[in-house]
Amino acid sequence: MKAKREKKKSKFTKTFEFLFLITILAGIFYYLYYTYQNISIEPSNYETKKVQSTVNEQTVENVEENSKTVGDTIENMMSSIVGISKLKDTGGSIFSNSNETSLGLGTGIIVSENGYILSNEHVTGQKFSTCYITLENNKKYTGTVVWSDSDLDLSITKIEAEGLKKANLGDSDNIKIGETVYAIGNPIGYEFRRTVTAGIISSKNRSIKLDENEKTYMSNLIQTDATINPGNSGGPLIYPNGNVIGINTVKINSADGIGFAIPINVAKPVIESFINENKFEQATIGIYAYDKDVIPYLSDDKNFTKGIYVAQIITGGPADNKTLQEGDIINSIDGIELNTMNDLREYIFKKKPGDIVNLQISRRKIVKNVNITLGSK
Repeated sequence: MKAKREKKKSKFTKTFEFLFLITILAGIFYYLYYTYQNISIEPSNYETKKVQSTVNEQTVENVEENSKTVGDTIENMMSSIVGISKLKDTGGSIFSNSNETSLGLGTGIIVSENGYILSNEHVTGQKFSTCYITLENNKKYTGTVVWSDSDLDLSITKIEAEGLKKANLGDSDNIKIGETVYAIGNPIGYEFRRTVTAGIISSKNRSIKLDENEKTYMSNLIQTDATINPGNSGGPLIYPNGNVIGINTVKINSADGIGFAIPINVAKPVIESFINENKFEQATIGIYAYDKDVIPYLSDDKNFTKGIYVAQIITGGPADNKTLQEGDIINSIDGIELNTMNDLREYIFKKKPGDIVNLQISRRKIVKNVNITLGSK
């Protein structure tokens, strides 16, 4: 009897659960149907807009657009590039079919609307030299070198012109290895004027020895694998956005894809002085000095990790008063830490003869501060 009651109870429970489930489902269906029927869609209740790709998304359209932008930027910059010759042209253009050796062909960059042109000293010649400039529109000018620096291999030439298109100068302090760059120059002759080559920044703060027979060095250079040919000297090394980060200067002849450019930041104070004052008074401490990357070429027993090594005191110069000694390490100038020669040059270029600077130096195990009144170079 007990088993039969449990069996009847079990059937009753299952029937009840089934009916309860049907009721719940019916309720849910009715709610959804009622809600759907009363939904009101008003155009003013919502806003539509196209989804835009972010800058970092690499779609086919973006890649094509970026490529066009780089090409347009480089083409637009061509009017800021000039040809430079040490010989006056007797034909239709200094970009003649003569080879570079006889013509002295090189490149320059317009850095002001009123005719200041930045290039290499070995292209234009030293201060007060005369050279000949050809613009993109084939107009020719006689230029006078108003400033040059043999250690940097940089020069500024002035031509009598107005309304020129100047190049945009970038920031060479923040460059990174592996970034894309382009070199523009005038290799060989007329047929190859304003040639563009592409590459990357291979290294930075490179030091090289220029002459095996003399102690001639260049330091703090940007190394690139963008092809730099004879005639490219003085031309710009630029970012894809067109900003100049360096001035092409030399290449390694015994290897492919090793060229060097001078960082643009070291020239900025000089350029700004000419633009604002039409002159530049170059101040000097009166020393020959090197940073840690050049010292290995000179001596095996000099070992320091930062600062500037004083190799020689110039007789009669500002430091020729026992203030500095050969072998001193200059750690900072006016509180600014020094690690490369360009750090020192950039700061001194902003000063004028007669200004006083404070140097923190290390002399053997002694650290001290000394003041020096800058002289005129």
